[in-house]
Amino acid sequence: MKEQIVEIEENSSVYCPPWLALGDQIVSRISGMLKDIVLLVRPHQYLKNLFIFLPAFFAFKLHHVEILWQSFLAFIAFCSVASAMYVLNDWRDRFDDAKHPEKCRRPIAAGRIDGKTAVSLFFLFLFFGLALSLYLSLSVFFLVCIYTIINIAYSLKLKHLPIIDIFIISSGFVIRLFVGAQTTGLVLVNWIIVMTFLLALFLSLAKRRDDVLIYERTNAKTRKVLDGYNLVFLNASMVMTAAIVILAYILWSISPEVAEKHGSHNIYLTSIFVLLGVFRYMQITFVDEASGSPTKILIRDHFVQLVLIG
Repeated sequence: MKEQIVEIEENSSVYCPPWLALGDQIVSRISGMLKDIVLLVRPHQYLKNLFIFLPAFFAFKLHHVEILWQSFLAFIAFCSVASAMYVLNDWRDRFDDAKHPEKCRRPIAAGRIDGKTAVSLFFLFLFFGLALSLYLSLSVFFLVCIYTIINIAYSLKLKHLPIIDIFIISSGFVIRLFVGAQTTGLVLVNWIIVMTFLLALFLSLAKRRDDVLIYERTNAKTRKVLDGYNLVFLNASMVMTAAIVILAYILWSISPEVAEKHGSHNIYLTSIFVLLGVFRYMQITFVDEASGSPTKILIRDHFVQLVLIG
């Protein structure tokens, strides 16, 4: 009797209604699409938009709730517009990205997101970001529009022009500074503007260096602009830019207006953290040869994180 029961249990199958199987397929497809959309808009890159908070940070105003809230709204608006630019850029670069060892996994390059979906996402994120920036103020809206126009031009043509490409990327960080200042009504110190641009330029040069290394190792040209770069030029440019970044910060920290504003002549001591951060990033670039993504370095490298906290 027991043997018959076991035989019946082994030969029996669980009935699954067709509508339940169809529901599982729909849920799986939707979750896969949402995952691809998240990968496409690159939320980890939103760390760059934290530059919007720098005017409040250097003015020691981060504890003001209203200033923090306005900066946060500007941050959300800029993240939305930046996501639209990532969608546009990925669509334009889909064939080149397919040749890259890492970028080939991107949803558009891999063929998981089609053109119609990409266009819809582009306009959705763009309009939301512009609408929110207009809600904040007309000046913020104007700055976000400038950022949008520059980045569209970058995706269509300017990204293929050596030197111009990294200067455009760096200018985006300066625009973030001005967005933060206009949103909160704070005044930017000239040294902070210069230092931000140079720091962004330094990171952009490191990223291009990584692209050149990939090209030399695999003979796969992931960017047309690489014809205008080589390791000698990039290495020299990074060292020069790093020196100016450090000098700019030191000059800011010892300036009389900063000492008067913050009631201390010891702010220059924080220069040690800038030195540590720059040297660590140069170590990652020249020794580890892993400077392809500044945001991923920020997320994963505990040394850099501790320096920023310092």
